[in-house]
Amino acid sequence: MAPHHLSGRPSRTTAAALTAAALFAGAAFGLAPVAEAAPARAANTASASSSSSLKFYDIPGSGGITLKGNVFTPAGAEAGDRYPLIVFPTSWGMPQIEYLAQAQKLADAGYTVVSYTSRGFWLSGGNIEVAGPPDVADVSSVIDWALAHTPSDPARIGMGGVSYGAGISLLAAGHDKRIKAVVAMSGWADLIQSIYSGRTQHLQAAAMLGAAGRITGRPSAELNQILKEFLGSDLSKEQDMIDWGRKRSPATYLDQINKNGAALMLGNAWGDSLFPPNQYADFFTKLTGPKRLELRPGDHATAEATGLLGLPNDVWSDAHRWFDHYLKGADNGIDKEQPVQLKSRTDGSYEGYPSWQAVGTATEKLALNGTQKIWANVDSGADGGIIFLSSILDQFAKLPPMASIPLLPRSFAAVWQSPAYGEDRRIRGTAKLHTTLTSTKESGTLVAYLYDVGPLGLGKLVSNAPFTFHGQTPGKPFPVDLELFSTSYDVPAGHRLALVVDTVDPLYIEHNPLGAQLTFSSPASDPSSLTVPLREK
Repeated sequence: MAPHHLSGRPSRTTAAALTAAALFAGAAFGLAPVAEAAPARAANTASASSSSSLKFYDIPGSGGITLKGNVFTPAGAEAGDRYPLIVFPTSWGMPQIEYLAQAQKLADAGYTVVSYTSRGFWLSGGNIEVAGPPDVADVSSVIDWALAHTPSDPARIGMGGVSYGAGISLLAAGHDKRIKAVVAMSGWADLIQSIYSGRTQHLQAAAMLGAAGRITGRPSAELNQILKEFLGSDLSKEQDMIDWGRKRSPATYLDQINKNGAALMLGNAWGDSLFPPNQYADFFTKLTGPKRLELRPGDHATAEATGLLGLPNDVWSDAHRWFDHYLKGADNGIDKEQPVQLKSRTDGSYEGYPSWQAVGTATEKLALNGTQKIWANVDSGADGGIIFLSSILDQFAKLPPMASIPLLPRSFAAVWQSPAYGEDRRIRGTAKLHTTLTSTKESGTLVAYLYDVGPLGLGKLVSNAPFTFHGQTPGKPFPVDLELFSTSYDVPAGHRLALVVDTVDPLYIEHNPLGAQLTFSSPASDPSSLTVPLREK
């Protein structure tokens, strides 16, 4: 097939400049915020040779559509040469030049690298299917094309991507057994648990994705309908939405992914506004093949953003090592490292664990004694922040969302506080709330927040999570169990923890009827508590 547009040997500066332009466009839509450089923790073990070559192609996708793509080929490739193949589907709303800087590095290290604009976006054909069956079929079509038109080795095929590209890559690992290694950065394993956790619509996340899709592509009729039902809180369509999401969730195909046996590396940020880390950690735990989980400070795609510009970056350094080991057989030690790597939000240090279950094995149970009653429909001032902005400020300036705990109005916020700690508390993993709730209405929403409270009463947000209920009998108590979003955070000595629960947060759609009241109690037979996971000293 004839190359499309241009070909040549771009310099690293050119590749980085093109990628920077793509990231700038993505940042304008809130897709991939550009982050400052982070020092590389482990260098790529493969040495670079002379510059690889780049060509742009029209690649046939599934169902007869055309995907806009590009191919980096190692320098000096001759007829009969075969190199490991890596395929990169683009992120939501991003064009095919998204991965140029990293693709060139990989090609210089001896890989054939194919990137393509996911269907429905920019100049690629079709409609946006949200990682539906056509997107998964596209991956196999691209692999077929690459094996026929590039010097690729059919026995050494890898997939990778950021965000949307990560989700598509994981889904493809369950449908195409030719894929031997995957690096999925800032992706999802369970789409419903990502944007509908606690049976609560993540308003800002869904609205942003919908708007970006309309600006950069062509949403399918099915996507438009799902968004309408999702944002419109149509409970009669809830099961349709859940079924739609399950079809697009790698966790649904877990058995097949395990059977195919691809080596999977998962990376995410503690404050990911679109795909919170809990669902990735749950998925990771159930994988039976070679696996690795990396969690770092930041928001959606910020941890790997500098690497897309070709700058030193921990995530991409480990991605190269992962591909080198599982596609080239390099003895670089990544398979011998602890498979769970966590970077603290507080001091930026890395900690290794043999499993997710080994994280936060020590626990502290805070009793939530007494009875507290709050009115619904009013924002108390305790909030999870703004998507992207809040977690980026936390990542680079250590400024998470804050609230003055003494000034929170107790008519609209239930508050419990621990005593001041004599030594620091290193929170690692997933805090769990258990309480008994009585509502004056059959439906409602609550949002739980965990704060690190200093001596002056200023609380820094450690974690949060929403919970929505429907069909409850007014005036009848019922139990609530809620997992807050996983995190890694150190509470200094002299500080205390505070649990705050209110009913309104701009991040989420709330379902509190006008005039509703929520009562939190702690029956002797079933005490209310917050279980906080801690790193053992």
